[in-house]
Amino acid sequence: MNNNKNITDLGTKCCNRIDQFATSGQLTNDDLVQIIEVAGSYLNLTTRSEYARQHKISYNGAKGFRRNIKLFGATFVIDNE
Repeated sequence: MNNNKNITDLGTKCCNRIDQFATSGQLTNDDLVQIIEVAGSYLNLTTRSEYARQHKISYNGAKGFRRNIKLFGATFVIDNE
């Protein structure tokens, strides 16, 4: 499920519980979307192109400015520092 070697024990436990609840049907699609939205708001996730536009920098400039991650086939910038 998670290939990130930097995840904490608590993070692993949270991921495992979410997986358990989703697999058992206790979490709905709406619940999972809400979890993603909450996590995204804490990370201040923005697509790379939107981040570049908001900060008036080039797309390539956004690549190196902050941490970039790939989720669901799209590249996002994490800007929560």
